[in-house]
Amino acid sequence: MEKQGHSEMEIILSESHSHLKLLTVNRELLVTHVHNTQCLVDNLLKNDYFSAEDAEIVGACPTQPDKVRKILDLVQSKGEEVSEFFLYVLQQLADAYVDLRPWLSQIGFSPSKLIQSKAVVNTDPVSRYTQKLRHQLGRDSKFILSYAQKEELLLEEMYTDTIVELVGFGNESLGMLGSLACLLDHSTGVLNEQGETIFVFGDAGVGKSMLLQRLQSLWAAGELDAELKFFFHFRCRMFSCFKESDALSLQDLLFKHYCYPEQDPEEVFAFLLRFPHTALFTFDGLDELHSDFDLSRVPDTSSPWEPTHPLVLLANLLSGTLLKGATKLLTARTGIEIPRQLLRKKVLLRGFSPSHLRAYTKRMFPDRAARDHLLGQLEANPNLCSLCAVPLFCWIIFRCFQHFHSAFDASPQLPDCTVTLTDVFLLVTEVHLNRTQPTSLIQRNTRSQTETIRAGRDTLRSLGQVAHWGMEKNLFVFSQEEVQAAEMPERDLQLGFLRAVPELGLGGDQQSYEFFHVTLQAFFTAFFLVVDDKVSTRGLLKFFQEWAPPGGAAAASCAPGFFPLRCLGDSGPPREDPFKNNDHFQFTNLFLCGLLSKAKQKLLRHLVPATALRRKRKALWAHLFASLRAHMKSLPRVQVGGFNQVQAMPTFIWMLRCIYETQSEKVGQLAARGICANYLKLTYCNAYSADCSALSFVLHHLRKQLALDLDNNNLNDYGVRELQPCFRRLTVIRLSVNQITDSGVKVLYEELTKYRILTFLGLYNNQITDVGAGYIARILDECKGLTHLKLGKNKITSEGGKCLALAVKNSKSIIEVGLAFNGISTEGGKSLAHALQRNTSLRIFWLTKNELDDEVAESLAEMLEVNQTLKHLWLIQNQITAKGVAQLADALQKNTGIMEICVNGNLIKPEEAKVFEDEKRIVCF
Repeated sequence: MEKQGHSEMEIILSESHSHLKLLTVNRELLVTHVHNTQCLVDNLLKNDYFSAEDAEIVGACPTQPDKVRKILDLVQSKGEEVSEFFLYVLQQLADAYVDLRPWLSQIGFSPSKLIQSKAVVNTDPVSRYTQKLRHQLGRDSKFILSYAQKEELLLEEMYTDTIVELVGFGNESLGMLGSLACLLDHSTGVLNEQGETIFVFGDAGVGKSMLLQRLQSLWAAGELDAELKFFFHFRCRMFSCFKESDALSLQDLLFKHYCYPEQDPEEVFAFLLRFPHTALFTFDGLDELHSDFDLSRVPDTSSPWEPTHPLVLLANLLSGTLLKGATKLLTARTGIEIPRQLLRKKVLLRGFSPSHLRAYTKRMFPDRAARDHLLGQLEANPNLCSLCAVPLFCWIIFRCFQHFHSAFDASPQLPDCTVTLTDVFLLVTEVHLNRTQPTSLIQRNTRSQTETIRAGRDTLRSLGQVAHWGMEKNLFVFSQEEVQAAEMPERDLQLGFLRAVPELGLGGDQQSYEFFHVTLQAFFTAFFLVVDDKVSTRGLLKFFQEWAPPGGAAAASCAPGFFPLRCLGDSGPPREDPFKNNDHFQFTNLFLCGLLSKAKQKLLRHLVPATALRRKRKALWAHLFASLRAHMKSLPRVQVGGFNQVQAMPTFIWMLRCIYETQSEKVGQLAARGICANYLKLTYCNAYSADCSALSFVLHHLRKQLALDLDNNNLNDYGVRELQPCFRRLTVIRLSVNQITDSGVKVLYEELTKYRILTFLGLYNNQITDVGAGYIARILDECKGLTHLKLGKNKITSEGGKCLALAVKNSKSIIEVGLAFNGISTEGGKSLAHALQRNTSLRIFWLTKNELDDEVAESLAEMLEVNQTLKHLWLIQNQITAKGVAQLADALQKNTGIMEICVNGNLIKPEEAKVFEDEKRIVCF
């Protein structure tokens, strides 16, 4: 038949363009390949080319070929126009008459304007079914159900791309996918040409289901491959619902359990079988499929009509035994593997990149001020920021901030409300527990956080038992036996707190588990310590004992009540930080403080007896202060420039974090009472901007003035803002090497000029420009006691130099100014030189490695003839030549005050430098 069709298609009308003759010559071809007569009759009726009687005559024909012959007879009897319209319908409804596409292309049919003006309706069953699928998927994918299952959000407004990586059989990277269309591309990343399944995997919450919903939305809008006419989406957990005795044919699975065609289902199914490449199947969540059905006990089926168990249908669809050539996309969590012979592609979802995170933040927080405030907080807290790489956790963290934002609707900015890490992880827990709740089209989940936590107590206890056992042994990967020992049911393993990993052992096929994030294990450890009745006081405080210095006061930890902290006493040599590489213990302590805080008592009173809760709180606070006191005693202390200085260690930062997590002003007051030194040095403590919140939480309770050194940490402008509560006590502020910009400097100006007690400001090696230099000049103007200003290695040019020059000129207190390693050139340098003609307080001036030339040297020489109070002038590595140095040397003849002028590294040759050998105050080499 096919050979006959091809031979008939060779017949082309060349001598005459008569459409009547074209139908006559190709009559048998049309009778053979026109299967849908109803669509032709509908269009002929609609355009009044057929009467109702004509339609009845066609319908009376017993077989499909007879109907085609009768239609051709009637069309040809009505003349040339009707014959042309007949061909036009065949051309316009190409999907309905797919077998005639080559012939229509070969004859070069081109309709007249009259015929083109006629309406053509598509009543083809396949096309109608495609339209129905598009409508259904478009409706179902328009909204996304939030992770907490309490609200629906527009997909178009919330969807953000994630990192999609092609990987090999061994999960080695093969490159990134640029778009979702590439996911279905038959030429990109193919591992096995015979494989049928595109396997997409990733951790819980990384966006697998969201990606499938986005694909549905794109297909429904006609934005995917035009050849894809069918899209069938199934959740794998659905296949667990069938009984072992259930049997379905493939047609029943697709039509009765997904979407039923409105007309001629047999014709639609026949089209699908004939053109399987026009179908896309997605199966979401293989890890959620739980069934005792043994596939090995039943044979495979290659018949689409033979009933069999639905799991057999799923297995044979994925293998290609059924509908070979159809595109199948399967998702699962990390740790789930499928046989290699099934794989066509393997795709790993990695979550948000920094650019994706910014795009998602923009969608969640359209207001720029609120968005910038949130991003600043994320940058300030690396723990939160790392969690935000996972879309689920990112949504949770953003919802925490939105919750506080909604409480201040009148404010244009996100308010400075406290969101602790404990708050975030409690919401993480609530969201994961709510995902087990049955969904309803009518009613959304309305359980409160307290109700959710209480209902999931047994689950959380089991998870806590595993986490605590591992934390005690410094273990982060758990075997199947270790998980089973905690009596954790299989359903709890699917919540997303734990993820499967291949065990690194012989064979590598034993299933092992790890918590999704190490901080999650720490949280569940703390939760277990709080809610388990069998945990003793010693067990509760086990990880806090890590705070005690070697040979320290562990015995003091069990003393009752609150301990006012003594002044920092003398100490021996610095000891090794006991928490080095033990951050998981630190997080456990932090979460313990958060869970036992006063704010969480309403939540915990349903889980822990009131007496046990009071006992644990009392023991925790007593131990916290005893450990803090012992640690402070161990800190090294020196006398520097009239200050009693202590060098704090990174453990002190963790202690502050724990105090902050309690959100108790009383705890903060007691902690502040123990700081008797007036110079707190926290350099190289790996402190982040969020730690400034914890620092301020304690320091703002001080009643005395304080020097604070935070050089060489990871602060930024957000950290400067968080220090605002304690600026009224700070006389020395050192913030060098902390990525501070003009925005942070503006905050410093606004706060420091309120109190005007500042004597030392260190901002070396930040990102301050001329704008920031203007704010610093105003600080110098208004803070009359400021003696030291360190601004080296920033981005200050001559414009900033001019602003500072005016402030230096009028200052009567400034002793040292550092402007080394900036971009100050001629005009800025001359302004500074002129300012020093009037200044009588400055003793040391650093201008190393700028862009100063001989003109500046000349101005400095003029200044030296007047200024007798400057002692040290550093001009190293500028662009001064021997001419400029000569002018400086001549000026020294009239200056007896200056002790040295360093010009080494300038444009001076060794032989030229010999001229200045007699002037010992000029240092050339």
